[in-house]
Amino acid sequence: MALIVVTGRGGAGKTTMTANLSTYLAMREYRVLAIDGDLYLPNLGFHFSLDTVKYTLHSLLRNPDIDPEWAIYKHPQTGVHVMPGSTQLQDVLGISPRRLVEILEKVKYKFGVVFVDSPTGIPFDTLPTFEVANYQLIVVEIERSPIYSFETMVKNEIEKLKVLGERYNLNIGVILNKVRESADVVEKIVEAVESDLDVPVIGWIPFDYNVPESINEGIPIVKYFPESDAAIALRETGEILEEWIFG
Repeated sequence: MALIVVTGRGGAGKTTMTANLSTYLAMREYRVLAIDGDLYLPNLGFHFSLDTVKYTLHSLLRNPDIDPEWAIYKHPQTGVHVMPGSTQLQDVLGISPRRLVEILEKVKYKFGVVFVDSPTGIPFDTLPTFEVANYQLIVVEIERSPIYSFETMVKNEIEKLKVLGERYNLNIGVILNKVRESADVVEKIVEAVESDLDVPVIGWIPFDYNVPESINEGIPIVKYFPESDAAIALRETGEILEEWIFG
């Protein structure tokens, strides 16, 4: 089972969502792999303190003779298997994104769930990964839209990304992230998204100052600070995601 995690704008928390939902499912004893599919600005490794490893996804993209297993690391605190990308510029240049599909095909059947952290915006470089995915999770940050038009802007962002999932016949879900001032009207936004766009909102996550601290520690917040507001909401979202996938 493969899930592509996408967002329309940088900073919405797409990678944080990938790290925490994969952690939640790993804590539920699923065998989970999180892949850093953001090939040119990878940072999933930072969320698991795996930013200085020898082999990365980019190693595999550059050298097809390398066994994909060499670039998979089990995070000791969470049990998530992670395939981080390389943050070195020389590793990013000259890679073939199409190889990512071959790698995903090789490893996906060894795991119950595979998360692919996709590039921000329309992920043209990694669109082929949609061919082998089952689900698309769209992460949206409400607060960066003008207060008088955030409902319209949120729906526009979701609608554009939803087209991708529909093209590849994926199951599509939405997560609203970093909710602050809009907390009083978030249920209205959820209702509008679900009724007007016909996609389920599987959760909304409040803004939480503990999240940056957990990233600095390299332990996703659902494990690092389980009683924090964000962790509680992420677990609730994880429960819905688990039911949605495995029923």
